[in-house]
Amino acid sequence: MLVPPKLAIVAALVALAGCPRSGPTRPVNAPLPVASDTTLGVGDVFSVQVFGEKDLSGKYQVSATGTIDYPLVGSVKVAGLTPPQIAALLRQGLANGYLKEPSVSVFVDSYNSKKISVLGQVTKPGTFNYVDNMSIIEAITLAGGFTPIASKNKITVTRVTGGTSKRLTVPVEDIGEGRASNYLLRPGDIVFVPERIF
Repeated sequence: MLVPPKLAIVAALVALAGCPRSGPTRPVNAPLPVASDTTLGVGDVFSVQVFGEKDLSGKYQVSATGTIDYPLVGSVKVAGLTPPQIAALLRQGLANGYLKEPSVSVFVDSYNSKKISVLGQVTKPGTFNYVDNMSIIEAITLAGGFTPIASKNKITVTRVTGGTSKRLTVPVEDIGEGRASNYLLRPGDIVFVPERIF
C-alpha cells in the first residue's frame, strides 16, 4: 500500500523525535547579551582617525568632566556616548568650516571606567578593566585561571539590570570543551568561582 507523501513526512518526524540526540550537550542556562555597553566614561582611552589628516588623528582620554580637547573643535563632551556617536560629533565639528566631508573613525583602546570582578577559586581574584565583548573565559584567564579545587561548572555571574540583581549559573568547563555556548559579560558583572565539593 502506498503511503501519501505528507503522511510519510509526518511519520519520519515522529520517529526522529523519539531518537536520542547524539553527544552530551549542556547549554548555558543564561542567554548571551544582545548587546554590550560601549558608551565611554571618565578615564576611558580611545583613538580618533581622520582620513588624510595625520594632525587630527591621535589618542584621547576622557577627562574628569567627561570631555576631551580636540584640535580645531575645542572641548567636546564624550562621556555617555558610543564610538560612532563621538565620531559623528567630531565629524560635524570638523565640517563646520574646517574640512569638507571629513572621514572620522573612533576606536576604544581601554574601558578604564568599566570593571568586572572575578572572585573565589581563581589564582588572582580581583577587579579588571572591561573590554568590549569580553567573554567569561577571558575574564577567568585575566584572573590567572582556576585553582585546583574550583568547581568549574558552577560559576555564578551576578548582574544588576534596571536596579534588579540577578544571578546566573554558567558551566565554564563545558564552554571550554565546546559542549556549551560561550557567555559574554557586561560592565559591573561579578563572576564567582565556588569551591568544588568533594
